[in-house]
Amino acid sequence: MSTKNIYKYINLISLCILLILTSCDKAEETETKEIRDNYCLDDNFKDKVSLVKPEEKQATKQIHLTGAVEANPDQVIPFISLVDGVIVNTYFSLGDKVKKGQVLIDLRSADLSELQSDYKSIKAELKVSQRQLQSANAGFEDGISSEKELIQAQSDVAVLKAKKEKISTIMSIYSASSERGVFQIKASATGIITQKNISNGMQISAHHDALYTISNLKEVWVLADIHATNISLIEEEMPVSIKTLSYPDQLFDGKIANISQVFSDQSKVLKARIVLENADLKLKPGMTVDIYAHQDLGVKAMSIPTDAIVFDNNQNYIIIYKSDCDMQIQPADILTKNNGEIFVTNNFADEDQVVNKNQLLIYEQLKNFQK
Repeated sequence: MSTKNIYKYINLISLCILLILTSCDKAEETETKEIRDNYCLDDNFKDKVSLVKPEEKQATKQIHLTGAVEANPDQVIPFISLVDGVIVNTYFSLGDKVKKGQVLIDLRSADLSELQSDYKSIKAELKVSQRQLQSANAGFEDGISSEKELIQAQSDVAVLKAKKEKISTIMSIYSASSERGVFQIKASATGIITQKNISNGMQISAHHDALYTISNLKEVWVLADIHATNISLIEEEMPVSIKTLSYPDQLFDGKIANISQVFSDQSKVLKARIVLENADLKLKPGMTVDIYAHQDLGVKAMSIPTDAIVFDNNQNYIIIYKSDCDMQIQPADILTKNNGEIFVTNNFADEDQVVNKNQLLIYEQLKNFQK
């Protein structure tokens, strides 16, 4: 082959190669353009995406209040002493659980010695009076004693029996232990020690301030503070959700049972009472709480999680998911926001879902492909 023909052959091959490369570039460019026009979720990223279907609900607005847990006053029992004495032993501390009938305090008192002495004396007098009654009764039957003497003997016995019964009742109330020489104050109900104002060796007087306070915490009150700006919004029977720092992932549901009609002198708020079942004893007296009162707005709206919102350029957006390759950015027409829930007036098709995990990444991708 001549040199001229060889050059022609090389030029032809080069041209073919150039045409092939140009075709590849155009195909790649076309493919890239199609991807940009139609962003799709790949399988790896889809596993990291969460979808939720909007749900139509009665729209409610949450009103945030603060408050505190208190023991139900109807379930609080203070224990006081009815006699003077010295505390010998205390058997429970603040926060302890007690059962009905358990001994709380041993109290040594001069009154116990006096009662025991009176009891022995009355028992002896009663024996004598009972013998005199028997004699009077026999004499009356034989015609020796008069009816007046019989009635007097009966009266003496009755009086002494009443005195003996009174002392027995007092000693029973105080759970007097003759062997140990102490009064025993026992728990009259099962509950938790919520107050303790005594210690061993302490001298107390009759009707002293409460020695112990036992509260049954199976039912507690939550007292919510209603400031003047919220008075017109809060009503009795309004449902509420209660949140605590101790259990941040748990909501305690209840309703407002009563609203005070008098402002607190110190805090200048009205108090709303919420009664809650507390079977697991998670709610403790003194615990501060956040309260969310649910105000019915009288309309229905679509509910989506707060996590689904994307905030960009002073506007709220949601990502509508129809399929892996069909997603849209849509402004969120928010009606009201609740704790973890948002009501929107957007229109959704039956098959529409909302992205509520990693939606910001998808949002940025959709924005890029819309440019």
